[in-house]
Amino acid sequence: MSALGPADDYRGSGLVLPEGFTFGSATASYQIEGAAAEDGRTPSIWDTFSRTPGKVWNGDTGDVACDHYHRTEEDLDLMVDLGLQAYRFSIAWPRIVPAAFGDVNRAGVDFYSRLVDGLLERGIRPVATLYHWDLPQYLEDAGGWTSRATTDAFERYAEIMGTALGDRVHTWTTLNEPWCSAYLGYGQGGHAPGRHEPASALSAVHHLNLAHGRAVQALRATSTGDPDYSVTLNFHVLRGQGDGAAEAMRRIDALANRAFTGPMLRGEYPADLLADTAAVTDWSFVHDGDLETVHQPIDVLGVNYYSTATVRLWDGVSEKQQNDGHKGADGGTAWPGSDQLVEFVEQPGPYTAMGWNIAPEGLEELLVSLSEQFPEQALMVTENGAAFDDEVAEDGSVPDPERTDYLRRHFTAAYRAIHRGVDLRGYFVWSLLDNFEWGYGYAKRFGIVRVDFDTLERTVKDSGHWYRNLVRTRTIEG
Repeated sequence: MSALGPADDYRGSGLVLPEGFTFGSATASYQIEGAAAEDGRTPSIWDTFSRTPGKVWNGDTGDVACDHYHRTEEDLDLMVDLGLQAYRFSIAWPRIVPAAFGDVNRAGVDFYSRLVDGLLERGIRPVATLYHWDLPQYLEDAGGWTSRATTDAFERYAEIMGTALGDRVHTWTTLNEPWCSAYLGYGQGGHAPGRHEPASALSAVHHLNLAHGRAVQALRATSTGDPDYSVTLNFHVLRGQGDGAAEAMRRIDALANRAFTGPMLRGEYPADLLADTAAVTDWSFVHDGDLETVHQPIDVLGVNYYSTATVRLWDGVSEKQQNDGHKGADGGTAWPGSDQLVEFVEQPGPYTAMGWNIAPEGLEELLVSLSEQFPEQALMVTENGAAFDDEVAEDGSVPDPERTDYLRRHFTAAYRAIHRGVDLRGYFVWSLLDNFEWGYGYAKRFGIVRVDFDTLERTVKDSGHWYRNLVRTRTIEG
């Protein structure tokens, strides 16, 4: 057996990732910070959504979460203990601009300034995401991402943060997974704000794309350091079944992937996407000059990957399968224009606790495909990880061999992609901490560090110890 392992195994051993490859971990503000009503922060759409009965498992909210807001120093020291070279965090927009009249909340800015300084003091590169889903509720009340005015507000927010942190942030990321924000938030309804409006989902797609472009411009204009600029997309890696497999894959690829890479990286919406959705919307929310604004050069494209999806054309008679990997919501669709044509079929296991199939080959395939489509674009894995039902051992340790194996196999996939010529700059494990997993509340644990949600005690899991060794040696081992 070679050091790579069998092609269908991905359990590499002795594989050395290149010098300069960045090893990091990632979190998001609403999932870890807590302090939901402290120091001037006002509600986000996730505060509202999580308080709506039946929307989040067990009625959980992010009010306390991991209490990172009060435990920042402890968590920074934890990052040092793990050897992290970079930390990807997000900024809570309602901490920065808490009200519609637009005054800047200095306490909010100061919190992130202290966080960035704490990272730099410890030799950890700050990677700051402007938007990881916590839209201020007052903006949603005025239309949210269906309103062009939200892109105006986002541009101003970017200016504020560029001015405040642009001398020290290593990498700016405008948006995290706009697919989720648009389609799950405004179409399917399983994410905040929980709307079931297919046309609104597509309007949100465009306004998020436009917000990205305007934010890149604003950050460039205000950042006095030399940061990189990026966006993070969650790509759908598709498999097809049946006679119409190619058509089913094309339709979902247009909605899931090319609706964002088209305008952001090519300056155009794909013609087939517009045709597929013509019965849903006329796309009149796209104004002259918008696509030029969206199409901004970026230094790094962030890639989030967890699993694959298998699609086929629905026969219109049998019960339609909806195994797209996302927490269901009655009455909505994440696939406007194709929801009555395409179904997502169950995939073979093994699965994570989220019900997602484990397919490291999908990550290699995705990275190679993106490199072929956009050969000049550097890539970064900005999220990859797995939820499992961890148990604390009698000695207080947290053995999680399934997560360790998952990470080993996906880092091997990244190694393979690099050796096929992909310009992959680094890898951020999701997540640093067990946290509030959106619609699943605290029921799903993704962290390489366990959080006891009663005591808030942190315990490095065995996967965290494995990752520490990987960072130290740059060598993938079993």
